[in-house]
Parts: sequence; C-alpha cells; structure tokens
Amino acid sequence: MKATTMIAAPVAAVWKVLLDVERWPDWTPTVTSARWLDPGGMRPGARVRLTQPKLGTAVWTVTDVQPGRSFVWIRRSPGVATLGDHVLTDGPGGTSVTLGIEHSGPLAGLARLLTDRLTRRYVETEAHSLKAHCEA
Repeated sequence: MKATTMIAAPVAAVWKVLLDVERWPDWTPTVTSARWLDPGGMRPGARVRLTQPKLGTAVWTVTDVQPGRSFVWIRRSPGVATLGDHVLTDGPGGTSVTLGIEHSGPLAGLARLLTDRLTRRYVETEAHSLKAHCEA
C-alpha cells in the first residue's frame, strides 16, 4: 500500500526531515519513539528502533539509500518481512512524496489481514503529517 502527497517545499528540505528519524515523533502521531541503534544515521545496514501506537516497538534495518531521493528499510518478524519505502521526486511546485509498506513471507497474508486498515491509516497520516511539517 502506498500514499502519495505533494509538498510545497524543495526535495532537499523534505529529505532533511526524513533523515532526522529521531525527531519523527515531533511531527507524526504514528511514531512515539525513534532511536538509531547504530552510528552514522541513514545508511545501508543501520538500524533504528521505532515505537508506534498499536504496533509496538520494532527494529527497522536500512537496506537502500539513494541520497536526496529515497530510502528503504525492512522489519523482520517470524514469518513476515515488512518493507517500508520513502521516495521523493522533484516536481512542479515542490516535492512529490510516496510512502509505502509491503509485507512478504509465509505469514504476510495474515499480517495484512490483521493490520491492513491501521497500516493504511498510518501511511496516509505520515504523508499528510510530513506535508504539514515541511510546509509550516
């Protein structure tokens, strides 16, 4: 599932907000705590511990970073891998942001069944919250 929004701010400004993961709780209600577990910030292999209402605490590992454009991270739990992607595209009047979540693995169907509505709401809330924060 994906959520896309247009933000009236340059890509560099939006990217800076996304990179500052530990401050996400300041601008989105879907994250109550975020802490890097490894030094160096956003880079492949770096891990962050995120706590989210109704979803609890999970460790996400960065798998890919395209500076100024995108990053992907993954959360693994028994039977399910959850991939989160964050993509910025320069557009007329600002930055197009697409946030996505995708489940895979033998229990992915069950994960979708149990969390699909909440996950959709969180992805949409994060996109809109990012927009409000960057445009403020």
